[in-house]
Amino acid sequence: MTDLPAIDLTQNQQPRSIGQLVVSVAARSGASGLSDLRQSGALKALFPTARGPAVTAVCINTGGGIAGGDRFTVEANAQADASLVLTTQAAERIYRAAGSIAGRMDTRLSVGANGTLDWLPQETILFDGARLRRRLSIEMDPSARFLMVEPVVFGRHARGEVLRAGAFSDRVLLRRGGSEIFRDGCDLSGDIAALMARRAIGGGAGAMALVALAAPDVSAELAALRAMLPASAGVTMPRPGLLVCRVLAEDGFALRTVLIPVLERLSGAPLPPVWRF
Repeated sequence: MTDLPAIDLTQNQQPRSIGQLVVSVAARSGASGLSDLRQSGALKALFPTARGPAVTAVCINTGGGIAGGDRFTVEANAQADASLVLTTQAAERIYRAAGSIAGRMDTRLSVGANGTLDWLPQETILFDGARLRRRLSIEMDPSARFLMVEPVVFGRHARGEVLRAGAFSDRVLLRRGGSEIFRDGCDLSGDIAALMARRAIGGGAGAMALVALAAPDVSAELAALRAMLPASAGVTMPRPGLLVCRVLAEDGFALRTVLIPVLERLSGAPLPPVWRF
């Protein structure tokens, strides 16, 4: 795919929208409580009533989506013995870019000793002509537990949308105890529908997701997940304490039917109510 156009990340345009969110939680008397919250621009957080020991933060993009030139940053920290669940109010829509400038989404997460952090955003929906650069980095203590999902939908299938142009650059970097244990990347540009139709890339899928669980002992989940997954998905344990699952699906609805039971099993709790159909 080296002949396809690259994403232009120069900063010579005024962003349409900027947002920054910083959330930190700490352990207090056997439960978790908010210790720091800073929000600016088009990125906000709501905190529904606690249903257990974890703090749940619902991220909201008041700009209504991401377009070319937009910049969003999320920083979140679950301190020692604390638990944090981060999700989004709805699917994030990535609109057609007016030029070659990509929208940017940068997320930096950290988990302290014996802490737990679940990164559970709803789908990222790419519209035809969308351009997005997304980066996710995680730093975790060896005793911590981290669960993540990144679902992506290529156009709204029910409306017959087809992605004939656009660019999607995605990176995930996970460090445990200061050492890198997982790195993942995806680059799709040009006629994304044609790329996803290739058997070696997407096999005609209209949606995909990456799920990862890093914890001191995840081996017990491997056989159970393999029994739950359809033929278009797979799970592996590339190293001790790390479980990685990839899912391909026809559309966003089919993707959810796979993800919801998987995520609820791995998290040991129901998904936040905003995830429900």
